Amino acid sequence: MSLEAYSRTKDGGTLLSPNFRVREFACRDGSDPVFIDSALVDLLQRIRDHFGQPVTITSGYRTARHNAAVGGAAFSQHCYGRAADIRVKEVAVDTLADYAETLLPGTGGIGRYPEKKGRACGWVHLDVRAAKARWTG
Repeated sequence: MSLEAYSRTKDGGTLLSPNFRVREFACRDGSDPVFIDSALVDLLQRIRDHFGQPVTITSGYRTARHNAAVGGAAFSQHCYGRAADIRVKEVAVDTLADYAETLLPGTGGIGRYPEKKGRACGWVHLDVRAAKARWTG
């Protein structure tokens, strides 16, 4: 794992892997810089390759202020550039999370957020923390 700092404005178009650019991980509050762990990029690329469909990052790096504003956990892995909330078109939350489990068998975080009333669509939270964590939200 290697944590890197990028500039949203200067490096936004920079490819981190064959299918992911810096701007996809940027905090939704528009701030600079953007912190991204290379292990997270590798994980997402493996998911992209497996399903053969684009991976949409709905939330990547978050500043502490933005994390608090969206109700994130106090020590969210998003704040350390180690997490992404993702969707893959036409892939169910459980299918995506189950595949992620094969890539993170004894480590990392996998949170399942299925579709439900009041939630337009589901997503999966993935992170590359050292410890194993699993939950449904």
